[in-house]
Amino acid sequence: MATTTTAVYTVDGMSCGHCVNSITQEVGTVAGVTDVQVDLGSKKVTVTGEGAVDDAAVRAAIDEAGYEVRD
Repeated sequence: MATTTTAVYTVDGMSCGHCVNSITQEVGTVAGVTDVQVDLGSKKVTVTGEGAVDDAAVRAAIDEAGYEVRD
C-alpha cells in the first residue's frame, strides 16, 4: 500500500479563480497526484499524492500553468 505524501509550494502570481483552476488542472495531471488545493490568500499550493510525487514534475506543471514557485 502506497504512503500518502503532501508537499506545499509557495506560488507567485496567483490572484483569482482562473489561477486556481489553471494550477489545479496542470498539477492534477502529474503522475501520482491525488489532490491539489490552492489558497490564494497565503499563495500556497498543497499537493497530495500516493507515494513519492515528482517534485520537478509538480514545479514544471505550475510553470506550465504560467506561475512561478518561490523557493
